[in-house]
Amino acid sequence: MRSFTVTKNDAGKRLDSFITKTAPLLPKNLLYKYIRLKRIKLNGKKSEISARLKENDVVDMYINDEFFEKKEYTYSFTKAPKQLNIVYEDENIMLLDKKAGVLSHPDNGEYVDTLITRVQRYLYEKGEYDPEKENSFAPALANRIDRNTGGIVIAAKNAQALKILNEKIKNREFRKMYLCVVVGYLKKKSGILESYMLKNEKKNRVFVYDHPVEGAKTAKTGYKVLAESNGLSLLEVELFTGRTHQIRAHMASIGHPLLGDGKYGTNAVNKKYGGYKKQFLYSYKLDFDFKTDSGILSNLNGKSFTVDDVWFKTAFLNGEL
Repeated sequence: MRSFTVTKNDAGKRLDSFITKTAPLLPKNLLYKYIRLKRIKLNGKKSEISARLKENDVVDMYINDEFFEKKEYTYSFTKAPKQLNIVYEDENIMLLDKKAGVLSHPDNGEYVDTLITRVQRYLYEKGEYDPEKENSFAPALANRIDRNTGGIVIAAKNAQALKILNEKIKNREFRKMYLCVVVGYLKKKSGILESYMLKNEKKNRVFVYDHPVEGAKTAKTGYKVLAESNGLSLLEVELFTGRTHQIRAHMASIGHPLLGDGKYGTNAVNKKYGGYKKQFLYSYKLDFDFKTDSGILSNLNGKSFTVDDVWFKTAFLNGEL
């Protein structure tokens, strides 16, 4: 028998979700069977699988050791680089300036060196994250940015902060501003682009339409031209919706693709300006604009955070592109 005490980070989880995290090798059919047979108990009693856990609840599991993963005391994230660009940090969240070229999360090609593994190493070495004391929670990113795009990413240090952030992002209670360089000069120096976007999963590409299409979602992008030089324009862009590749696809759809964008741009044009392998796009500003209760994150409401060190901004303004 193994006994688990519910921590603050696990409070609010369903019982079946908690069991799946703590005994990941236990098949679903056995999970439900063991709850029925009272081989899994909540506070010493039989419980419904949908029961919501509270801090200090005790979950007893009378199941074989083979269903539990063996504890690893050497964690892969400790091999991640220490390099982190911290814009802001408190006891609940971190705002990170992710540089272009860094993955947000592990993928099939890279597991160790990602933004989240760097965060986990940082918090582990600070003593704010101990995997041995957590039943299921690990520090997590609330939003993500493509590998070849830089900008502000939010990391949650605890489950309560992550839950609030996820809700706020869903309800669009943040204002996100981007800087980008596009090819050509825009006739209208400011405006709002509205269209319909349909993502092709196989091609990982978005197609833009000016009329409703089955499966397509509305997309709304605001922009303002900040400067023009050498056949290029520096723009400030605001997202009013959050579609995949929204800025890249929207700007390309009006004939002004992002410089360095190999997917929506033109290789010949990109080569002319130096053959950059990353798009000139940066999520440089984040405003907290909470409309509803924000709990432990209420101190952030109304605050604004900006990254000044945008790799292409100075070069553009100095006429070096």
